[in-house]
Parts: sequence; structure tokens; C-alpha cells
Amino acid sequence: MAEVSALQVKELREKTGAGMMDCRKALIDSNGDMEKAVDILRKSGAAKAEKRASKAVKEGVIASCISGSKGALVEVLCETDFVAKNEKFREFVKGIANNTINVPGDGDVIAKVLEKEKEALTQNIAVTGENMQIRRAVKWESKGACAIYLHMGGKIGVMLDAEGTSLDQTALNDICMHIAAFKPQYLNPESVPAEVIAKEKEIAAAQLGDKPAAMLEKILAGKISKWYTEVCLTKQPWLRDDKVSVEKANPGVTIKRFIRWEVGEEI
Repeated sequence: MAEVSALQVKELREKTGAGMMDCRKALIDSNGDMEKAVDILRKSGAAKAEKRASKAVKEGVIASCISGSKGALVEVLCETDFVAKNEKFREFVKGIANNTINVPGDGDVIAKVLEKEKEALTQNIAVTGENMQIRRAVKWESKGACAIYLHMGGKIGVMLDAEGTSLDQTALNDICMHIAAFKPQYLNPESVPAEVIAKEKEIAAAQLGDKPAAMLEKILAGKISKWYTEVCLTKQPWLRDDKVSVEKANPGVTIKRFIRWEVGEEI
């Protein structure tokens, strides 16, 4: 049996992130060969990851990255809140967000991120003993500016893409906070699908009962306009002053797109 020094164990732990006893065993099994020990731990990590793959992942964290006019948001799930709050896990997720900012593309980049982070994910599963899943990853390249807001320690994440003449970061952050708080479903009335509007009109008409067609149409128009203030970001009462809408409170900002995620929510 090869003699294994504490220095060798330390070096292998730094290379792989594996536990001390696992590193020691891998070095013994490889007769002190560092590269073979790394391979042993990688194979062991893959086996552990496969074993944990069926375990439910309901906890996790959302992390973000901004670089110039680019923004990235990622969600990584795990089994327990204990791991979700662990600093090493959070650093791992932050690292994925930092890597995502450099992934080619604009929009949903989850397939590319999964491929890029496959080995790192396997090793983290082996180290924590919990199943993990990179669930969502989005990267935007804005023609203006991106802004991001994380709430409740990364349980809620918002990303905004805006253009305009007043792209002050404080103002953009306020809009992100508004999105986090008020959960808009759509950007503006124009972005609401026609079938969704038709369904709302149908429900409202059923509530109104028999009325002359002209009167009914006028009432329905008013109800849909009111509904827009509930579900459309630009029409919602502004976080800082509910007497004006988001768009009127931020005249120099044109919001192009936004996302709002909650950890573990149904997609």
C-alpha cells in the first residue's frame, strides 16, 4: 500500500473538491498517482450522481451575472434547503452564471450550459451527496442595458432588458424590484395573446348577463383595460407611486423584455 501524505490529500482535494477520506482512498488505490486518483474520483462522482438522479429537487438558488450590456440568469436546484444555503453551493451556482455570460447566443441557453457544466455538476453532486439540476439558463445581449434583481437570497430572480435615453441603473433596478413584487404576466397589452384576451372577454361577458351589444362592448373594453393594469408590466401602478403607471413613471426607458423566476416554480 502506497504511503499517502497529507500534502497529497490536500492537493487532490483542491483539484476535485472531494472529501478528505475519498481523496485518501483514491490516492491509495492509485498508488499515489495523482492523475489516476483524479480519474477514480471522477468515476466515483459519476456513479454517485447516477444514484442520486431520481431524488426530488425542490430547493435551490437563482444566480446572475452582468457584463457590459450582457446579462445572465441561472437556476440550480438541489434536494434540501441546507445545501441551498451552503456557501460553496452558492459559489458553484454563481460560477455557472459567470460562465453563462460568455456562452454564445441570446435567449434560452440551457442546452449549452448543461453541456459546459456537466462535469462540474457531477462533482458537486458527489461532494454534497445531493441530486442537483441546472434547471434554467438565460443569456441576453441587449442593445441598451440589462439589469438584475435577486430577492430572498436568490429565491426570486428578475432580469430586464431595456433601451432608451434614461438607462440609469438605479431606475432599472427599481423596475426589477417592481417586477419581483407585482409579478406581471406580460410586458404590455400588445404582447398578450389574442386567445387570452378573448377568454377574458368571454368570462367578463358571462358575468354581465344580457345587455345591449353596444353597451356590452363598451363595458368589456373598460374591463379589459382594467385587467391590463393587473397583468401587463407597463400598465401596472408604479411601485414608487401608484398614481402613475410603470411606463409613465419611466418615460426615458423602453422595456424590451423581462423574466421573473421563483425557485422550483412550475414552468
